[in-house]
Amino acid sequence: MIDVRPFSSLGGANHGWLNAKHHFSFAGYHDPSRMGWGRLRVWNDDEIAAKSGFPPHPHADMEIITYVRTGAITHEDSMGNRGRTPAGDVQVMSAGTGVRHAEFNLEDELTTLFQIWIETDKPGAKPSWGQREFPKSDRTGQFQVLASGDPSDDALAINADARVLGATLKAGESLTYSLAEGRRAYLVPAVGEVEVNGVKLNARDGAAIKDEAAIVITARADAELVMVDSL
Repeated sequence: MIDVRPFSSLGGANHGWLNAKHHFSFAGYHDPSRMGWGRLRVWNDDEIAAKSGFPPHPHADMEIITYVRTGAITHEDSMGNRGRTPAGDVQVMSAGTGVRHAEFNLEDELTTLFQIWIETDKPGAKPSWGQREFPKSDRTGQFQVLASGDPSDDALAINADARVLGATLKAGESLTYSLAEGRRAYLVPAVGEVEVNGVKLNARDGAAIKDEAAIVITARADAELVMVDSL
């Protein structure tokens, strides 16, 4: 099953400094049919104006992954962490027992990003934060694991049985991903147009996938992909 959620159908709101689109129910957007996809609870597609951002606010017991598409985001939290994550790179925060953080676009240009929330497997854990560079050259024609709950993966660690993956494809290229029985995938092309097992997906559309043992993705134009594999 592949259920396409066109970008035009997403919920969201434009706050001036923030133009947010929500793949799942979030904040003032509520759709009973889009409450999440398995353990994946939030996938926000955010555009943050230059010199603006989210002031300090709390989180708890959630795995929060930020994939920066253009520009950069600067993070600061109550654990004393501070870091700037530029386009193509990833930051993760395991909110655990509770943390306050702020996220600002300190750049002179628009920043665009995906923020992904996955339900934690370890409620009450010690909170943590990390970031890492992920050169796009390392994921040409294949998925690279960006964040994972499996310690054997060379990726940022999260407290969830899930993987966040990224890939780039040239027009005409294909890749195949094996989805284990009982697991679900959610795929969004950050850039480009693809076919997923023959189903068309435009840039920033979402595809909720289950009961597909092999996911064959073919780029109809140069594409940058982000996908979550979870229970």
